[in-house]
Amino acid sequence: MAFLEARGITKRFGGLVAVRDLSFQVEEGEVFGIIGPNGAGKTTMFNMVSGIERCDEGALWFSGADITNLPPFRRCHLGIGRTFQLMQPFQGMTVLENVMVGILYGTGRHVSVGEARLTAEEILEFTGLADRAGHPVGDLTTADLKRLEISRALGSSPKLLLLDEVVGGLTPSEVADAIKLIRDIVDRGVTVLMIEHVMGAVRDLCDRVLVMHHGEELAVGIYTEVASNPEVIEAYLGEEDTDE
Repeated sequence: MAFLEARGITKRFGGLVAVRDLSFQVEEGEVFGIIGPNGAGKTTMFNMVSGIERCDEGALWFSGADITNLPPFRRCHLGIGRTFQLMQPFQGMTVLENVMVGILYGTGRHVSVGEARLTAEEILEFTGLADRAGHPVGDLTTADLKRLEISRALGSSPKLLLLDEVVGGLTPSEVADAIKLIRDIVDRGVTVLMIEHVMGAVRDLCDRVLVMHHGEELAVGIYTEVASNPEVIEAYLGEEDTDE
């Protein structure tokens, strides 16, 4: 059985079908990319995997367990962590305190405040935010806020990490740094499922890519296969330089 498996998942919002009969598998240790045009259903699918949205049809399996009807906090405790495209850190708290919240409440086990502080400091060292640990989150740049999102998610000790456009909006040097960080996370044994529009990052990071369109699978395979697929080019990539 795959590490994460979606079996015919469907989500409706009234008369709108955001995700329709979608099936895919993510293997342990893999970086699996999700791409597609705006409105393709990518974030809705992420919300279904993390439990924010319930499946109207189909099933989700994670690490051998049926998680279809589990609430988000139970999925988090099982090892599914995620970031959000819209970054909303806890205002009025420091960078360190933001990460401590993820550690104290995201693992499902009792953690002392002192232990959470030490672990948060280790995470911030790993993600490159150690020198900003005591800063209020309002002082952070966009790149740092994205690193904070990742740091908070890592606080829950995820086995599967869902990354929602953590590279978008960054400068080329910041993109390179983000790619290195994601590789380092994978090297620590974390499986990654990522939504991304920056094709250079998708090319450099992903073992396989699923292309979504109108809530359905348009194509799936290694990057070079999907990037050269005429249907994918017409629906999403167009004439853009996919090396960027």
